[in-house]
This record gives sequence, structure tokens and C-alpha cells, in this order.
Amino acid sequence: MAEPKVKYDRQLRIWGEQGQAALEKASICLLNCGPTGSETLKNLVLGGVGSITVVDGSKVEVGDLGNNFMVDESSVGESKAKCVCAFLQELNDAVKAKFIEDCPEELIETNPSFFSQFTLVIATQLVEDSMVKLDRICREANIILIFARSYGLMGLVRISVKEHTVIESKPDHFLDDLRLNNPWQELRRFTETIDLNTTDAVVHKHTPYIIILVKIAEEWANTHGGNLPSTREEKRQFKDLIKSKMITMDEENYKEAMEASYKVFSPRGIGPNLQKIIDDSCAEVDTNSSDFWVMVAALKEFIANEGGGETPLEGSIPDMTSSTELYVNLQKTYQAKAEADFLVIEQRVRNLLEKISRDPASISRANIKSFSKNARKLAVCRYRLIEDEFNSPVQPELQKYLTDEDYRTLQEANSLKVLPENTAGGLYILLRAADRFAVNYNKFPGQFDSEMDEDISRLKTTAVGLLNDLGCNSSALSEDLINEMCRYGASELHAVAAFVGGVASQEVIKLITRQFIPMSGTFIFNGIDNKSQLLLL
Repeated sequence: MAEPKVKYDRQLRIWGEQGQAALEKASICLLNCGPTGSETLKNLVLGGVGSITVVDGSKVEVGDLGNNFMVDESSVGESKAKCVCAFLQELNDAVKAKFIEDCPEELIETNPSFFSQFTLVIATQLVEDSMVKLDRICREANIILIFARSYGLMGLVRISVKEHTVIESKPDHFLDDLRLNNPWQELRRFTETIDLNTTDAVVHKHTPYIIILVKIAEEWANTHGGNLPSTREEKRQFKDLIKSKMITMDEENYKEAMEASYKVFSPRGIGPNLQKIIDDSCAEVDTNSSDFWVMVAALKEFIANEGGGETPLEGSIPDMTSSTELYVNLQKTYQAKAEADFLVIEQRVRNLLEKISRDPASISRANIKSFSKNARKLAVCRYRLIEDEFNSPVQPELQKYLTDEDYRTLQEANSLKVLPENTAGGLYILLRAADRFAVNYNKFPGQFDSEMDEDISRLKTTAVGLLNDLGCNSSALSEDLINEMCRYGASELHAVAAFVGGVASQEVIKLITRQFIPMSGTFIFNGIDNKSQLLLL
């Protein structure tokens, strides 16, 4: 067996050893192991989750051979859960795998405490009633739940958890924490030792742009009443001031300074997202507060006191044109400040833990250090109960999705015999209508070819009734879209299931590693034109 660091080398570069350790501790339950569930779990088994439990009471049928490559002809008549579990175990023998031959719907009804043993539950191909019941069970047990479903050429993924906090959100674009417009004392002292007017051409062209910008920002402020550039004209003049310091036109460090000048203009202090977090009522901690909120409370105190309105410094600097000596010394200056800020945060965390009668050492130094480094990028995600979304979706949002620009051109679209470009809202309503249809007629629309015309009429009536219940009386659904949903006959297509499984497993990894920000709404995949949309309902 390959060593874990070799086996998981590429993913370790993304979420690190701490993220991988979280995956290896995770216990995951899968409900229904059709193609959607199997594809979701396959990705997680290959990623090295700790253990999996597959729950499915059905037997492998001939029809399964066409959409699930984890079963073959020899599997027909065998337990589907057993066959899929054996296949997954072969993919990664480090993962503990077991199966339970039971119907997920019966388990939800008769043994709700079963789910409390898991880190996360992946519920696939459940209808609305079972989704609502399982969501209540997992909320009460504080278990993360993900719904995934494929239905013909459409798919759905929805996360449900009371609260999910993220320290390492790793945003794609985020301003470097350089404090160019608010340098601390040691950075000022360091920049004061550098003369931008030096006659030494080698030194001049190897001065880091951080130093150039700090010094020129100070020079500008001294001649502008202590203010930094704010208007477009002033920003242009600031760049001209940088350019005027160049001795020759090939000085890359000054070009870098002009390109990075926007970092000087960024507002001081903390951003609105972080402000919302530190103002949250959960930042008033007690004995039952999570580690995250204890650290947020410590951060709030730091910002108000030692930080002077700023978060702890991250301590890293980007690559730039510089002499090795200047770059290393500059890097040490940033690292020393970050370490000093971390030590203050750590002490405040220990003091708060003691104050709320908890062990001062109960939060590890490594966790506090990671929190301190990523303080600007914290995220808190809260999700509505699926029952609340189903019964009372956010009316303006739902109405917006159903009266989308594309839907206003329905007549034109129908005359051309094509579907509107964006049908996510309509697909969402029709999937829910299909579940109501199944309750009323004990089958899904379009399952039997001989009843297709009747099912189309019935599905349309059911969908209109659902829209009326949700207060969207004036909304219309495309006739072609209704026909398409009936044509699907509740089938699971492997290509769609693989895509939906990929999306679901990606969200599982975000949730377990507590890295990156998981999606916040109901994800709808439209395989008709290969588009997707997040519905915030």
C-alpha cells in the first residue's frame, strides 16, 4: 500500500495535512447507491475518507447495468449495497466500508437515532417527504446533511446544516495583507533605512515595491493633509509620482509598484463580511460556545485594542523584484509582526476559555495560529431547514427565477421548438411537482409510455397547484419543459449522475475539511443546455 503522503500527494497540496486528517477521521453514510450515490461516494473513497456505510435495500436489476458501472451481469439479483460497497473497497483499501440492506425511507421512519453516529449523511434520490423528515433528524443530532438527486437531464444538490464555520476559506481573489496605507512601527523603521534617491543603480532597481509604496504613500500624505489618493485623478498623479522616481525605464520594481499601487488605496480596517461575523450574537460566548466563536470573541477584543481596528497580520508577502537581502529582511519584518499578533490572540483565547470555565488549553495552538493567519477571510454559513424552503421559499427570489428574462420569451422559444436558455427555476418546481405526482398516482410522470399524454396533463395540473400554494399564481411553465420532465420518467442517466455526484462530493470535502466556502442555496443542473444555477430560496 502506498504511503499516504505519496498516495494523496496532489490533494495534500490543496487542503494540506490538516484537511486530509479531517477526511480520514470522517464517517460518511450514503442513502441509496444508484448511480448518483455511487458516483458521489466513489470520489470520496478515492480521496481517503475514514469510513463509509452504504444503505440500500434494493437488488441489482438488469436496468442498473446501463447506468452504474459498479455492478455487472454477475451482480443481477444480488444486494446492490453489497456489490457497490465491495467495488468501492477495491478502489481504496484504507477506507473502512460496510453496507446495510435496508430501505432508507424505512430507516428514517423507524430508527432516526441511526444517523447520529456519522460525520455526514449523503441522501440521494429521496422524495420530498423523506427529505423533510431526514433533515429534521440530522438538525437535531447536529449532523451535516447533503441531498443529491438526478432526474433525467436535471440534477439537484442541497446542503443542510444549522451552522458551518470556515477558517481557511481560500478565496480566489483577496487583497494581500501588506498594510501599505497603515504601516506598523517596525515596518516604518525598516523603510526609513532605505533611500529611494540613492545613486547606486543596482540598489535602486532592486528595492522591493512594498518599500517604494510605503515611502511614496508617506510622501504623498505629507503634502496632502495626511490623506491618501481617493479620486481617479489623484490615483493617476500617485502613479506618476512613482514613475518620476525611476532612473531608467527598465526598472521592474517600479513597474511592479505602479501595478500594485491600488493596494495603497484600499480602505483600512476590516471588511463588511468580517464585521458581520464579529457583531454576531454568537460572539458573546459562554460554556457551550464552539471553538470558532471563542476565537471570534478573542479577535473582536484584539481589533478593538491591540489591533487598532485591524486584524492580526497574515505575515506573508508576495514574490517581487528585490535583492535577496532586502526581501529576506522584509519577510522577517512581516513574520515577526504576525507572530506578535498571534501571541496576543492566543493569550486572549486562553483568558476567554478560563472565563467561561473551560480548559484554557482546550483549543490547540495550531488552530489558533491558523485562525489568526486567516482572520480576514472567515466565513459563517447558515442554511434554512429544507421544510422551510419547501413551504415558504423566499417569495421575491422564487418569483424572480420564474419570471426570468428568458421566461418572458417563452412564446418565442416555444415557437422555435427549443427550451428557454435558463430553466433552473422551472426545473426546480417541476421536480417538486413530480414528487407530488408520485404521492397522488403512486408512480412518477412518464414511467409508462402508454400513459404519457395523461401524465403530461396531470403533471401540468400538479405544477400549477404547487405554484398556487407558493403564491406564484401568475407564473407560467414552459409546455416543452413539462413534456421533457415526463419524458425523463424519473430515470437516472449515468452522465448526469456522474456530474451531480462530482458536485456533491466536492461540497462534502469543503464541509469536512472546513476549507473553501460551500454553496449556500439549492444547486440545479440543467443538462439540456449544460447550465447550472444556485437558487437562493
